Amino acid sequence: MAEVRAGVDAVDRQLVELLGTRFGFMRAAARIKPDRGDVRDEPRKAAVIANASAAATAAGLPDGLAANLWEMLVGASIAYEFRAFDARD
Repeated sequence: MAEVRAGVDAVDRQLVELLGTRFGFMRAAARIKPDRGDVRDEPRKAAVIANASAAATAAGLPDGLAANLWEMLVGASIAYEFRAFDARD
């Protein structure tokens, strides 16, 4: 059981690192977008969630898991990007 838990912990660390990378892209997007209104892009949000859901289904993950996780992730990403946009010089 200790090996299984260590494996889960290692994957969690990798996920956190990947989230850091993803949020780096949110900072980049905030620098690039010319207008604050460009931060929230509902068609892009829907596409990101749909892509994650399709990948999760193909990987055999439980139905709805990716949609729920990505809804939260994308919402947090948009909020973060708004903060980064507002902090621009």
